[in-house]
Amino acid sequence: MAGHDVVVHLASNPDIARAIIEPAVDFDDGTLLTHHVVEAMRRTETPHVLYASGSGVYGDLGKLEIAEDWGPLVPISTYCASKLAGEALISAYSFMFGLSGRVFRFGNVVGPRQTHGVGFDFVRRLLKDPTRLQIRGDGQQSKSYIHVEDVVDAVLTAHRETSGDYEAYNVATGDYITVTEIADLAAEIVGVDPADVPYEYTGGSRGWRGDVPVVRLNTDRIRRLGWTHRRSSREALHDSMLALLEEARAGQI
Repeated sequence: MAGHDVVVHLASNPDIARAIIEPAVDFDDGTLLTHHVVEAMRRTETPHVLYASGSGVYGDLGKLEIAEDWGPLVPISTYCASKLAGEALISAYSFMFGLSGRVFRFGNVVGPRQTHGVGFDFVRRLLKDPTRLQIRGDGQQSKSYIHVEDVVDAVLTAHRETSGDYEAYNVATGDYITVTEIADLAAEIVGVDPADVPYEYTGGSRGWRGDVPVVRLNTDRIRRLGWTHRRSSREALHDSMLALLEEARAGQI
């Protein structure tokens, strides 16, 4: 940390479902990790931290559109609990030790070089077997997907335009797409007619325990700073899955 002005804190366990069989992973690779980050900042007097949190800190609120001041926050997975704990640590260190904290509650982030995610999984499965596709849940899960380039713009805009000790921002596109619609898009990307691919739903409204099936985020706060997204959810997914297809053809995954 020493000699630097800004910490961009993205590190965490990326696999929400992993905690089902390894419950401590989000504490070790999330909460404890963030403690070490802010403590290193305190000791080296590094002033600014930009933290990747997530929309799951709000819990399962259905189609209610949520602004940053909503409460109480009731996460339903250890991943999101660790993200909320990270926010609390950054807030406390900001007010106690003079740090400047900015936390970002992202929609689902997509883009080149992904390692996981629904679009990533669908493209890989269809490349392996284009005659069938298993879909976790009922396919009606509905969320915002945001391209990583729009995420970077939002984070840097907030860092540049915000003053004060601490602030939280929702970062999302404001539009939504269902898992079944993502499956249709993935089929089109790999060159298969979606009508020719039987979808095998596992049932239930969630993809896995801890999944929040419907997410709606109010993004007025970040937009008041002058930020706007350049890709819709569908466009972000299309570009990310197309990049994945090119990576697969190049033998990079």
